[in-house]
Amino acid sequence: MDTQTLKNFIKLADTLHFTKASEQVFMAQPALSRQIKQLEQSIGAELFKRNKRNVSLTKAGVYFKQAAQQTLDQLNYAINRTRQIHKGEAGEIRIGYVHSIVQTILPRIIKEIRAEFPDVKTVLRELNNNEQYRDLAEQKLDISFATNPIVPENLKSKVFFEDVFVIVLPENHHLLKEKPTNLSAFANENFILPHEIEGSDYVYTVESICLDAGFFPNVVHHTSSVSSALRLVEAGLGITIEPKGSLSGQNLAIKYIELDNIPQKVQSTILWNENTEQEHMPVLQLIKRLINL
Repeated sequence: MDTQTLKNFIKLADTLHFTKASEQVFMAQPALSRQIKQLEQSIGAELFKRNKRNVSLTKAGVYFKQAAQQTLDQLNYAINRTRQIHKGEAGEIRIGYVHSIVQTILPRIIKEIRAEFPDVKTVLRELNNNEQYRDLAEQKLDISFATNPIVPENLKSKVFFEDVFVIVLPENHHLLKEKPTNLSAFANENFILPHEIEGSDYVYTVESICLDAGFFPNVVHHTSSVSSALRLVEAGLGITIEPKGSLSGQNLAIKYIELDNIPQKVQSTILWNENTEQEHMPVLQLIKRLINL
């Protein structure tokens, strides 16, 4: 039994006429009759009642028509789905990101992927830079977005956006009234930053900002969660330095000062593993278009 036999059976079940069915499947009527007889023998059931004037389905034939159609539909779906997955137009794409990306461009990226590739499911994971390097290398991620990464040699990357750093303070912080023009004014403040283990490259960048201002930050709280850091700032437990984009959409009792006169900038970077690049090429090309690469 093959798919063509099932298709021919369904055509005969629809027309209930051997001559019409044989014409529509481009097969001689005697050959179609033999094929249907062989099908019945292989199943062990009579599918059609025949006489000189009429052809009709038996109860077994009615059931088998429905089952055969479902089988063909499922096979066609599987074939099309397999083809889409092979072309990168179906399946899933696993995306890692840091907080500032989800506050800025990531929602638009997901929306466009959904619109252009409705059969692609996006799996999102908020990770620090080190976790992204690891999961990309182990092919647990397909693509990721980091800030100021030190990209390992086994990964590919491209900077697609530069932003400024901001120093974030409680809205009633006393230095806000003084409107300091130099970061050195915050030398005696308590800082809230990620631990080096969770993002050494990002932490080094922030530390270099402070060192250029003549001090090393006194870190009293470590957290890799931007939301947690901002909440701690709001509670008056310290200050932090963040990409300006991280504050988008926030409604907290905090203020920020742009550090636009320093050489360090926030470099939003896309990373991927070239071993999985071809598998997700259509989606990757779409993402590159959206971030103007």
